[in-house]
Amino acid sequence: MTAPVFLDVDGTSIAVRRAAGATPGIVWLGGYKSDMLGTKAETLSDWASGQGRAFLRHDYSGHGESGGAFADGTISKWLSQSLAVFRHFTQGRQILVGSSMGAWIALRMVQELRQELPKAGENRIAGLVLLAPAPDFTAELVEPVLTEAQKRDLAEKGFFEEPSDYSAEPYIYTRALIEDGRNNLTMTGPIDTHCPIHILQGLADADVPPSHALKLVGLLPADDVTLSLIPDGDHRLSRPQDLDMLVRSVDAMVRQAG
Repeated sequence: MTAPVFLDVDGTSIAVRRAAGATPGIVWLGGYKSDMLGTKAETLSDWASGQGRAFLRHDYSGHGESGGAFADGTISKWLSQSLAVFRHFTQGRQILVGSSMGAWIALRMVQELRQELPKAGENRIAGLVLLAPAPDFTAELVEPVLTEAQKRDLAEKGFFEEPSDYSAEPYIYTRALIEDGRNNLTMTGPIDTHCPIHILQGLADADVPPSHALKLVGLLPADDVTLSLIPDGDHRLSRPQDLDMLVRSVDAMVRQAG
């Protein structure tokens, strides 16, 4: 395991792992409370290494090896860190692979990069592979089901906690995260990414319902979109067969971009 390098973004130390190689490179964007050494990221890293392909990943602030407190994180903060890492460490065309919240970050990155490079010919994003995508999850999946107790906690304490199926630590949702989420919504109308997209969604996903992925597909009218539904796949999509499908999807996207 190589040690990470660190990039200072607005005073926070962001941990980055980068392997040089051929383009289009692969940029991994993890989920809420996930770090860059998770099973999916490691699997893609091994695959990219075997292909001699560039691979870049980082931990958001408050995640993994990066500095900062998790409770201070917002979509805007994690987006700006992801853009800083992208600008600093990539050259040429890249495929963004976003898992859960990472898919939201990926879609927002495309929007921001397109504002910087408005001409279609300058589009640095060659494709998107989105796993169990959770864009707008604060507004679409968290806010509508808040209990009275959770609303009270948000108002009085500024956060509420929820047990996690994936770790001993509870998930923390802050008022800042939820309010900032409203400023980063992507599913309010048609989304033009100007690149091919492959979405992988488990039908047994208890965290992000398949209907969310279907809604997203409906908002991607102008692009080449593939939706792969995995009948018994859960939110993590980390079983051997899921990882195999992830690698095959990224490999196909590389070929399409090439």
